[in-house]
Amino acid sequence: MTKIQPGQPAPDFSLYDTEKKKVSLGDFRGKNVLLLFFPQAFTGVCTKELCAVRDSIGLYEDLNAVVLGISVDSVFTLARFKEDQGYNFPLLSDFNKEISQAYGSLYDNFVFDMKGVSKRSAFVIDGDGIVRYAEVLENAGEIPNFEAIRQTLPQLA
Repeated sequence: MTKIQPGQPAPDFSLYDTEKKKVSLGDFRGKNVLLLFFPQAFTGVCTKELCAVRDSIGLYEDLNAVVLGISVDSVFTLARFKEDQGYNFPLLSDFNKEISQAYGSLYDNFVFDMKGVSKRSAFVIDGDGIVRYAEVLENAGEIPNFEAIRQTLPQLA
């Protein structure tokens, strides 16, 4: 599986969001992107992680950053998750697992013998589409180092 390293171009993608619109990485050229892969909607750690991002969205906006959450859940599941939690950033469905794989963020085996679930990961991509921060967690119980992410973003302004 590919391992994305800082300094390399971010793999482009087009995925459907919870409004059933296609969203592409290229749509955000000129802005920084915080790309967060998460295993599954409605699970404890995912909810905690994304709620923390929701509650500090102004900080990311002040750093010219757009936040995008990606999981292999369907657009319908993600729409309910977003509505229930009041997320103020797009959630994208990688139902076919292609983008999670392209970013090296896919478990071969997850809990309950599930195959092909996104690993919890964080990528900061600058306005030119270059990866500036990459963190892929093997343990789904951990969350990304948001302090390191917040230190990376101002350097890209």
